[in-house]
Amino acid sequence: MNLNLLSDVPGGLTRRAHSFVAEHGIRVDVRSVEQHRQWWLDRDIPADVVDRMAAFQERWGGLLLPPASQYDGGPKYFEADSPEGTSAEGWWFEAGTQRTAVPYSFMIGPAGEFGIHADHWAPLHATVEGWIEALALAHHASMCAKRITKVTGDDVDGLELDAMEPVPETKGLADTWWRGADSLVAIYTGEARCFSFPQGRAALIYSGLNEWGLYGGVREGVFPGEQS
Repeated sequence: MNLNLLSDVPGGLTRRAHSFVAEHGIRVDVRSVEQHRQWWLDRDIPADVVDRMAAFQERWGGLLLPPASQYDGGPKYFEADSPEGTSAEGWWFEAGTQRTAVPYSFMIGPAGEFGIHADHWAPLHATVEGWIEALALAHHASMCAKRITKVTGDDVDGLELDAMEPVPETKGLADTWWRGADSLVAIYTGEARCFSFPQGRAALIYSGLNEWGLYGGVREGVFPGEQS
């Protein structure tokens, strides 16, 4: 496998995430979807699904990022593969192979969501960009926080979020980020939803943050696409 230094970060990311990908991301060689288009079409995969896979591969294929704090690190690198679904339910495809032996696949959903699939489909973020924004924010918060606290299961219900605001750039679905006066809270419910197992919920609380720690150069109202 050849490793290539990342020279072109895809657009549509905040400055924080753009810097994270530029500094920590690399590209590995992956196969072209076009090489296998006819093979999938011959197996009754709709052409528009293959088009989605090709667009994903063109934008994200081969991007390897540092591991996530949950889901045993997330996909090893992005690579479109293994489309599955029906015309009634919609179509998913694999977003990349697992780094470790987790009991689910990382998938791109019918509406472009990034999530995990096993017993059930659990969309974590509304877009791939949202997943990357969450990775970047977790990396930033872990460097800046004075204290990091983990809570699990029913204790997640006890978190006080009324005075906090959601972090919009992460486009959270099953997983959400919240910003308070001096802390960030990441809530992870993907595995709990995937396996109908409420005790699988977890949250990380990054506390003791100053303004730089809370925002990392991204202020309220400055969202994906702003990279200057």
